[in-house]
Amino acid sequence: MAIDKFLIEASHIMMFARSVGDSNPIYHDEDYAKSTELGGIIPPPTFAQSSAQFDPEYFLRPKVGGDGWFGSGKEATGSKPSSGSGGGGGAAMGLHAEQHFEYHLPVKAGDTLSATTKPGKAWEKESKRAGKLKFSESVTEYRNQDGDLVITATGVGVQTERAVDS
Repeated sequence: MAIDKFLIEASHIMMFARSVGDSNPIYHDEDYAKSTELGGIIPPPTFAQSSAQFDPEYFLRPKVGGDGWFGSGKEATGSKPSSGSGGGGGAAMGLHAEQHFEYHLPVKAGDTLSATTKPGKAWEKESKRAGKLKFSESVTEYRNQDGDLVITATGVGVQTERAVDS
């Protein structure tokens, strides 16, 4: 992840919680949040993923004005199915398969996080419909303004050898 700093703002926490349909007052009510064991507004569990909005190189970010932009009328991923291959495309395809979050310390409104991403484990499986499946992890460590590790996020991607057979 190519971000230097990710400011955890109370308004962003509230909007994120609303977007995922979570009305827990610890995400938006400062008086309530102060009365809890954590002592302040905290973000919902998957909030760290929203740091991608600050990363101009994030692989799912649309390339404004480029061929892969979501609003361009082209396929959202930028990959195009090959003609005559039965609708599934002839090229290998990839997808985001899993996301795991491990919390080491509470994150609160007002914290500033930095993120460092490194490769994790990789493995393969055989599939009858898509050939060899190549799995790989991407591990992002989020540290607060004091340098303390607060969240470890592990994403799992999978690349197929070929498009899925119908």
